[in-house]
Amino acid sequence: MSTDGWWVIGMGALVALLCAALGSFLYLRRLSMLGDAISHAVLPGIVLAYFVSGARESLGLLVGAAVFGLLVTYLIDWLTHKAGMQQDASIGLSFTLLFSLGIVMVSLWASRVDIDADCVLYGDIALLPFDTWSWGGRPMGPRHFAMLLGLDVLIGLLLWRGYKGMQLLAFDRVFAASTGMAVGLWHWLLMGGVSLATVFSFEAVGAILVVAFLVIPPAIGHLWSFGSLPRMLAVAMLSGVASSVLGYGLAVWLDSSIAACMSTAALLLYGMSWIFHPQRGGLALLLKKKRVPHAPMMGRMR
Repeated sequence: MSTDGWWVIGMGALVALLCAALGSFLYLRRLSMLGDAISHAVLPGIVLAYFVSGARESLGLLVGAAVFGLLVTYLIDWLTHKAGMQQDASIGLSFTLLFSLGIVMVSLWASRVDIDADCVLYGDIALLPFDTWSWGGRPMGPRHFAMLLGLDVLIGLLLWRGYKGMQLLAFDRVFAASTGMAVGLWHWLLMGGVSLATVFSFEAVGAILVVAFLVIPPAIGHLWSFGSLPRMLAVAMLSGVASSVLGYGLAVWLDSSIAACMSTAALLLYGMSWIFHPQRGGLALLLKKKRVPHAPMMGRMR
């Protein structure tokens, strides 16, 4: 395998670790599709920031996207708790509104904004190894790898420092509030982390793979957690990294989209996990149906 291939796998693995860790807490709070909303809603912020700064590599793009990521989170929260809308409906309404607004802005300013909506959805991970940076004249590798590695460390420290708070909030928000815990603070820290993960990852792997990694590895982790949150996190992150490796191999074999193949690999891993799960798996359910209790033996009539 070429060096570029290892860089691509490495960037996919960093995104997978990041999204699997954050996505596990979203999964437990039944907010998995919030990642989908954020990943689409950042488009207007990206377009506005590019229109103002005129540079794709500027810090303004990250700021603009992060602002809109938090905006859609606030809008969903307001629609759910203030306007009385069902949570799934508020998620669908919010991200559809903002993503549509972003598409309109791209079409109106297409001659002045060098942004393709397809790039936001599918990413351009195969070309990122060529976007390098240097330190003191020494090449340091792909720029996005360094950014993702830094964000992984930052989010990892946040989750390590606030693990107990995140855990309590994930399982019982009412009890967490009754203990005097700053529920709102931890909620917005988690939402801010998801927004940053989405913003930093969308250019590398695209919104679709970000959503896949936010949902599928945590679902695998939950399946094999057996009631243990640390085990859920570990399995989720391992399955995300495995999806990156297997997905890249599948993309090379099929000569297809890397992001799409990584998503497909994650789905295949979930399917295998469900089939072979010893308690809730497809095989276990099938065997239970076949185990029909024998009828009591009747005495032979004479």
